[in-house]
Amino acid sequence: MKKILTIFFALITMVTYSQTDKKAFVYGGQITKEFIKYTASITNKEKPKICFLPTATADNQRYINYWYELCSDLDIKPKVMTVWINSSTQKQTFEEILLEMDAIIVGGGNTLNMLAIWKAQKIDAALQKAYEKGIVMAGGSAGSLCWFNAGTTDSRPKELTIVKGLGFLNYSHCPHYHSEKSRKPLYHKNILDKKLTNGYACDDRSGILFINGKVKNSVSLDSESFSYYVYEENGKIIEEKLPTEIIR
Repeated sequence: MKKILTIFFALITMVTYSQTDKKAFVYGGQITKEFIKYTASITNKEKPKICFLPTATADNQRYINYWYELCSDLDIKPKVMTVWINSSTQKQTFEEILLEMDAIIVGGGNTLNMLAIWKAQKIDAALQKAYEKGIVMAGGSAGSLCWFNAGTTDSRPKELTIVKGLGFLNYSHCPHYHSEKSRKPLYHKNILDKKLTNGYACDDRSGILFINGKVKNSVSLDSESFSYYVYEENGKIIEEKLPTEIIR
């Protein structure tokens, strides 16, 4: 009997784990109402709680206002988690806030500074827990780059350089793939030079849904924007355009 119970509970654990899909939705540019709606849809919740992290713009109030403006007529519960806080007025930890959400959307800005703050505040560890729990991770620009193992950033002076991400998605990444002329050739060079792994690139108005680390869907806001799998083969760069679904 004891052996049977052990097997039974092991099977329950396996089923529970398999039902907790880890989801990440990344896009090449800034937040839009359409991308927020798509993020809400993949939570599979009726009025999902979605938290916006404007860390990369130093909790810029205009960006926060824009977030609430975009969410004003959407069937979601919008929230913002700022990091410039005071202990006397914030009674929840960052982890407690994030683990209450159905989805987390990260805004654009300075990727390097954002990741440094997250590490200092242990927000990176809280996001890892949220991801493992099945809370949707999303974002564009800095908010997409952060989920990958590495990519190129404009967070340092003078030129684009490489920054390491959180590694939830074990690929490299390039946002703004066609909108900024220097992005694409540098991304190709870094992959050829083995400074970056093979990875995924997104135009500003295109995004990719990953489930359990694998591409599930590619979406775009128009017929001229795409996402790509970019990899090295026999010393050459291969760029595969992903089939895309237009969302509105």
